[in-house]
Amino acid sequence: MITTVLVANRGEIARRVFRTCRAMGLRTVAVFSEADRMAPFVREADDAVALGPAPAVESYLRIDKIIDAARASGADAVHPGYGFLAENSDFAQAVLDAGLTWIGPSPDAIARMGSKLEAKQLMVSAGVPTLPSVDLSGLDDDDASAAADQIGYPVLVKASAGGGGKGMRIVSEPGDLADAIAGARREAEAAFGDGTVFLEKYLVDPRHVEIQVFGDAHGNLVSLHERECSIQRRHQKIVEEAPSPAVDPDLRRRMGDAAVAAAKAVSYVGAGTVEFLLSEGDFYFLEMNTRLQVEHPVTEAITGLDLVRLQLLVAMGEPLPPEALEPRLDGHAIEVRLYAEDARHGFLPAAGTLAGFEIDRSPGIRLDSGVESGSEIPVHYDPMLAKVIAHAPTRTEAAQMLATCLRRSRIHGSITNRDLLVRILRHPQFLSGETDTGFLERHDPAELAAPLVDEGELRWMALAAVLVAHDQRRRTAPVLGTIPSGWRNNPSALQRVTFTSPLGELTVGYSMPGSSASFDDEDAIPFDHVVEPGAVTIEMDGHRRRYRVERRGAAFDVDGSSGGLTLIETNRFPTTGLDTDPGSLQAPMPGKVLDVRVSEGDIVEAGDVLLVMEAMKMEHTLRAPVSGTVSSVRAAAGDQVEADFALIVITEEG
Repeated sequence: MITTVLVANRGEIARRVFRTCRAMGLRTVAVFSEADRMAPFVREADDAVALGPAPAVESYLRIDKIIDAARASGADAVHPGYGFLAENSDFAQAVLDAGLTWIGPSPDAIARMGSKLEAKQLMVSAGVPTLPSVDLSGLDDDDASAAADQIGYPVLVKASAGGGGKGMRIVSEPGDLADAIAGARREAEAAFGDGTVFLEKYLVDPRHVEIQVFGDAHGNLVSLHERECSIQRRHQKIVEEAPSPAVDPDLRRRMGDAAVAAAKAVSYVGAGTVEFLLSEGDFYFLEMNTRLQVEHPVTEAITGLDLVRLQLLVAMGEPLPPEALEPRLDGHAIEVRLYAEDARHGFLPAAGTLAGFEIDRSPGIRLDSGVESGSEIPVHYDPMLAKVIAHAPTRTEAAQMLATCLRRSRIHGSITNRDLLVRILRHPQFLSGETDTGFLERHDPAELAAPLVDEGELRWMALAAVLVAHDQRRRTAPVLGTIPSGWRNNPSALQRVTFTSPLGELTVGYSMPGSSASFDDEDAIPFDHVVEPGAVTIEMDGHRRRYRVERRGAAFDVDGSSGGLTLIETNRFPTTGLDTDPGSLQAPMPGKVLDVRVSEGDIVEAGDVLLVMEAMKMEHTLRAPVSGTVSSVRAAAGDQVEADFALIVITEEG
């Protein structure tokens, strides 16, 4: 019997596990780093234990500290969530050795499937289709090159441990192989503590389809249908759905049988996922994740099962219930991962403070989130903010519901991939089921991630910001005994406010009273309006629209039916850029310098790799912004730098 569950993780997965624990009457324990001290998951737990500093290697990856926290809090079971130590067999064994219940598969199953090399050998023995591969352990550059030639380009350099797209590099040309292997090894060592990598044949634009499996200690092992996770960036999934639009009943049965055979090869108990690549009707084993998956909610939606509840029941020795042994398949579910990242500029992570985070909730919409309005987004962890899931009778309805939910949501204070996700869900190829892992290579993320709001809507939103600001000044002026800022002695003269936004700059001229406005000095247009706390309704040119407006100093967060924008009032609150030398290579985000490739005096061409950084658990290659001579190198390997720090200065040619 389990009475108290410690979740050895953070954010939305910790909250997700706590939700089921509360429903089952179990006490909950959170562990947290210094960066997460004020996070929602910490507040929601019945008990919480500090682990240490923000870096994961000093907190969430410290097995000894987590075991100590379990003992100190009276926990009798540990749930690993996903990521961090979730697929670490040493951690699972340490939990068992401490006399605690491990909510997951056996350490042996984790270890055997955790090594992708050993897992592939097991799959061959079990009759599961696999792709050609070569272990790079002990091979020099020449041997690795010969192995790649034998497999045939393109090849994938892949970490044997871990997952989540870390330690992976696609190589199309022999000349890029050595750097790809070195980079994959570094990233794998940093993420998983194991730099072992191997080569595998790379399939161009396959579908990524996975099977949810579940086993108990009574000999039951079942498939809970498939999920498609083909739309990815950096080998990490951002859109997942169940069932797959490419899988018919016969293929579902064959893939399910192969997944069950894979799990039986290691006597699997608990929740697991067997991942396949699907290409031209054939499927190939990719890997097995020996844990709960990020995308498990879509399986829960179509089957009606609570997978965390099943994990807890199995960990307590119970058999899988009848509804799990013969799972239903009801409707269609789609999940998107909402990230704090700039999809228009290489998916760079975006740390900061969420000024507003309100997801529109309609029937059929589920939110699994680790943040709320006011939450800080630390640089130390994955930048995922939330998962938003829609469940409907049909795939088209689910996509429409989810796109509308995201469009109506209020998300401000950090750059996110919200607009990208909406456009993916509305894309004709997505709606027709034509998805594969090359989707974001064929369709430019910078275009898909452009603001949902167009320039015509920008005018309305800027006027909404002006009206709210004017109303605030009008209401506070009598109290302060001052004339409202921007007041003019000549009532016919238009007052002007200039805003910058992701759509560019716009100047609004307005007359109050009189209620007329011009945009970029065009002819004035009459309008009517009603201002209420945090919102304004405007009628102009026979159309009426309502906007929510929240002011943060010079910033106005404006949300309407088409989406949201943050407008910055530039003429009232002028801003000055950082004082940097021309030709500076600036850090795009806070992070750690891993490798500097140039020295003072080196001649470089625009686009040459100058430096490698690590931020939010990913490596980022930074290239020369201009051609010229390196005149200053201001960072070294191991340095922690802030966003916009001038790392390297180049004196341009001529």
